[in-house]
Amino acid sequence: MSGAIPAIVLAGSRPGPDPLLSGRGVSTKALLPVAGQAMLLHVVRALRASPLVGSITILAQNSAELAAEAGLAGLDDLYFSDSGQGISSSLVAALPPGDDPLLVTTADNVLLTPAMIEEFLHGAEDSDVAVAMVERAILLARYPESRRTWLKFRSGWWSGANMFRLRGRRVLPLLDFWGRIERDRKKGLKIIAAFGPWLLIGALLRLFTIHQGIARAGRRFGLAAKVVPMSAPEACIDADKPADIDLIERIFAARDEAAIGRRP
Repeated sequence: MSGAIPAIVLAGSRPGPDPLLSGRGVSTKALLPVAGQAMLLHVVRALRASPLVGSITILAQNSAELAAEAGLAGLDDLYFSDSGQGISSSLVAALPPGDDPLLVTTADNVLLTPAMIEEFLHGAEDSDVAVAMVERAILLARYPESRRTWLKFRSGWWSGANMFRLRGRRVLPLLDFWGRIERDRKKGLKIIAAFGPWLLIGALLRLFTIHQGIARAGRRFGLAAKVVPMSAPEACIDADKPADIDLIERIFAARDEAAIGRRP
């Protein structure tokens, strides 16, 4: 890899009430405390700790509210920008000129670590679009209680890990397409079907691996697309439900305990 890659953190709110915020005293999910800190703070600190990441831009409908978070004060090369209502339209507006790559993650990806970032970015090289994913057996071997959305292919069942590498404005046709289907993002077969009947049939009959499926989907837009399998099961555990937050806080507690054990 050459040079540090800029990163965007999607930190906006989706339409409608969020049950995670009920009675919690915050107005947006990105500021919800998890393990003693706002979700967003965990993600930004992991990005800032990675030598592979350059500037960080936080995208949200009310970015000034997030900029006021005290824990973000003093962090270098950190910017805030107001976003639109949808993920795709927000990314289109935030893409830099040209084809330089961009790392995208989300404010609820609170278990993110520099090691995960490194594994993903090295695996994503030579692609126009790369998606981080975790295979089901990897997750359930460590966290059998975790409930995720799975895409089922010949190579196994896969769940997204909320990291994407986009090759600048070359991906505009894909983002435009995603804007029309993103409301179904948690419905695996609907997403696959949107890319065409052959991809849907192939997925239903397990005719190809997820790597082949993503590559075929990318070719529809003239893009080299790939999946980067993540070795850490925590990579696909984001904070969507109360049960997720309980598990995430247990994982943070275990990390803290392990860090104390390594001290001389």
